[in-house]
Amino acid sequence: MSDIKNLTKRIVDFRDARDWKQFHNPKDMAISLSLEASEVLEHFQWKNGKELEEYAETHKEHIGEELSDVLYWVLLMSHDLDLNIIEALNKKMDKNEEKYAVEKAKGNHKKYTEL
Repeated sequence: MSDIKNLTKRIVDFRDARDWKQFHNPKDMAISLSLEASEVLEHFQWKNGKELEEYAETHKEHIGEELSDVLYWVLLMSHDLDLNIIEALNKKMDKNEEKYAVEKAKGNHKKYTEL
């Protein structure tokens, strides 16, 4: 079984053992995903340059916990919506590779519509 499937099973088992599925509709899971992503942002707010680099280096565990919370909701939503997240990511990467062709986008931060 793949790592993604193992993680998803662990998350679903955790949720179901606590009878929390009743609270997990797509809207509320999307809200939770957004809130957790905001907690990732909070680590970097108001920091720049050297301070940002030092903070990221010395707070990896805390940042990892927040990123894990984001991944938790991505995997749980994917499971509950019967969406193959690996397949979806591969399709999205195919689109990104077209929109951001190396010869146009390399070293450039502009959006694909501006390239």
